[in-house]
Amino acid sequence: MLLLAALLVGFAPAESKLALKPGWTAASSLPSPHATQAAAADEKAVYVVSNTTVAVYDRATGKLVATSEGKAEHLNSAFVWKGKVYCAHSNYPKKPDTSEIRVYDPATNKLTVFHDFKDPPGSLVWNVHDGKHWWCSFAHYKAENAKTVLIRYADGFKEEQRWTFPKAVVDDWDGMSASGGIWDGDMLLVSHHHFKVLYRLRVPKDGTELELAEALSCPFPGQGIAADPETGGLVGIDRAGRKVVFAERAK
Repeated sequence: MLLLAALLVGFAPAESKLALKPGWTAASSLPSPHATQAAAADEKAVYVVSNTTVAVYDRATGKLVATSEGKAEHLNSAFVWKGKVYCAHSNYPKKPDTSEIRVYDPATNKLTVFHDFKDPPGSLVWNVHDGKHWWCSFAHYKAENAKTVLIRYADGFKEEQRWTFPKAVVDDWDGMSASGGIWDGDMLLVSHHHFKVLYRLRVPKDGTELELAEALSCPFPGQGIAADPETGGLVGIDRAGRKVVFAERAK
């Protein structure tokens, strides 16, 4: 999977085709061989995600303190909610698609299935919770990019509504898809697969297509991102450099 992605990137344009406004800049970094899919953080720990593992680093020392127990095939983005780490998981690039939210509990060091999506509308690439709803993005690739959807679920994972992505964003994906997403106020910040760009998207009051407000520069060459409660910034990865990157808003 990583070799395939590397080959795709090798023959791809080097950066987003959109005009980028100043967004986020690198503030610090943490080396980790696990930094291939995503990173998330809380006040005490940094959680670094590979295809199969959630690795836990002590924030104060930068030392690896634990790696998750439990099988995984293709973990994607991650975020911390109520003391646990919730990761998107799929069987990508296999077909038919299977998708789950998997949860890592630091108290037990176990990675387990939190929710299994029956007949998912694609490969789950990121999921977040806003305190009331789950928001889950299911990806499609290459010629089927435009089928990528964001779905809002109520309690019990009952689908309430779904949205597609703006054509300008889909065209910028370079055959891949959105690898991460978080809420930033009342807007979504969505990352690329391998470009240093964050799409700032608005959920419309009416309609079924998300609205592109602006495209922002960032230090993350794609993959999963998360909010950093310690700094008020963002945390993500540089997969080629095998490191976690902490970012702050551009001044």
